[in-house]
Amino acid sequence: MRAILDHCTGGAKRSLPAGTDFIHEGGKTGHLFVLVEGKVEVLRGDSVVAVISEPGAVFGEMSVLLDQPHSARVRSASDTVLYEFDDAARFLREQPAMALLIAQLLAQRLHVATTYLADLMQQYAGHGTHLEMVGEVLQHMFSLPSSQVAPGSDRESDPRM
Repeated sequence: MRAILDHCTGGAKRSLPAGTDFIHEGGKTGHLFVLVEGKVEVLRGDSVVAVISEPGAVFGEMSVLLDQPHSARVRSASDTVLYEFDDAARFLREQPAMALLIAQLLAQRLHVATTYLADLMQQYAGHGTHLEMVGEVLQHMFSLPSSQVAPGSDRESDPRM
């Protein structure tokens, strides 16, 4: 998504040393970050769920768009340069091209996730394991109003599911 870098006018350029947290899981900043160079890690709890080094990668967009706390912690894994937008909601309203690029990125992520879940559903149908419930997860994902979505795990289960 290098094209995102073309739309980062007005963002503050920040240089971060390796090991710096710039998004805190459960926090709510209203900030949006775009990777210029370096490598970052996305963590849920203590688990690294992604390592990203692609210039133009965006962080904090789900929190801004959903007006909810950040769902993960993000830290620099190397010396890193980012664009930071303090009032990301205003920035996205004023820059519809950037909002469209982020929408395309999110749609791509959703496509990958649903394709993967549908594949799991087919592979484990009739096996009598907890993976059989993937179809139920997909159904709930598409039928719940957004105000009711509260994803969880065995540690934090959603009582509706």
